Amino acid sequence: MKTLLIAYVATLAAFLAIDFVWLSRMGEVLYRPILGDLLRPDFLPLPALIFYAIFVGGLVFFAVRPSLAVGDWTTAALNGAVLGFVAYATYDLTNQATLRHWSTTLTLIDLAWGTVLSGLAATAGHFATAAAARFG
Repeated sequence: MKTLLIAYVATLAAFLAIDFVWLSRMGEVLYRPILGDLLRPDFLPLPALIFYAIFVGGLVFFAVRPSLAVGDWTTAALNGAVLGFVAYATYDLTNQATLRHWSTTLTLIDLAWGTVLSGLAATAGHFATAAAARFG
């Protein structure tokens, strides 16, 4: 249980830090020009926090935990990337099918981002948890 808690906290920290940098840089450059008035004028943190909590739980379950079981960080990277691709594809392609201003360009960029972000966060979670087990 302690290992899973460490994995969760480490993966969450990595995911939040990396995504914060991306959203801080790309929000006004990529998302606002395409989505315009579809974006809320006021950010609601609760739905975002719920997403992060659920998604990172999925990364730990499907990527970090299996990678720790086999002792290979590449399992975390690959499984995390695949989960990120599937989750972001669900979001982006649904939006592209239903929203007037959602572009193919935005779908492709966001899919790539979700894949990379998820693979990186799961890998960081693996390394941090493995290090904590060695030194803890």
